[in-house]
Amino acid sequence: MFYNIVFMIVDTVASVLAGALLLRFWMQVVRVRPLASLAQFVFQLTDWLVRPLRRLLPGMGGYDWASMIGALLVAVLATLIEVALSGQLNAQAIVFLSMLRLITWVFYGLTGLLLLGAVFSWINPQAPMAPFIQALNEPILRPIRRVIPMIGNIDLSPLVAFVLLRIALQLVSSAFALLA
Repeated sequence: MFYNIVFMIVDTVASVLAGALLLRFWMQVVRVRPLASLAQFVFQLTDWLVRPLRRLLPGMGGYDWASMIGALLVAVLATLIEVALSGQLNAQAIVFLSMLRLITWVFYGLTGLLLLGAVFSWINPQAPMAPFIQALNEPILRPIRRVIPMIGNIDLSPLVAFVLLRIALQLVSSAFALLA
C-alpha cells in the first residue's frame, strides 16, 4: 500500500513537470507564443531545470533540447524511484521504462492537446486559448486533413489523429515489451 501511494505521488509530480517541459519544447517546435499566464506557469515551473541544462546543451537546429532532455531526466528519476521501491534495480529496465514513460507522456500530451482543441471548437472557438491550442495541433492535423476532407462541414481529422496516436502508442509499448 505504501508503495502504491508513493508511486502515485511520484508519478503525478513527474507527469506534471515532464508535461510542462514537453509543452515548452513543443511550443518552440511549432513556434507559437502562449498566453502570458500559461507562459508564466510553464517557464516558472521548468526554468530551474532548463536553464542549467542549456549551459550544457545549447539549442541546436532551432529546438530547445534542454527541455526535452529535462523531460527525459524526469522520466529516468521517476522510473529509478519506482524500480528502487520495488527492490529490483536493473539498469536495462530503468532505461527501457524511462524511454517508454517519456514516449507515453508525449503521446498522451498530444492526445490531450487534440482533446482540448476539439472542446474549444465545439464550446467556445473564440476563447483566448483556442488559437494557441489550434496552433499546437496544426502540425498533427495538417497531414491528416490532406487525406481526409471535411464531411458536411465536420472535421474528422482530430478523431483520426486520436486513433493514430493510440495505435502508435500500442506499437511502441509492444516493441518495448519485446525488447525488455
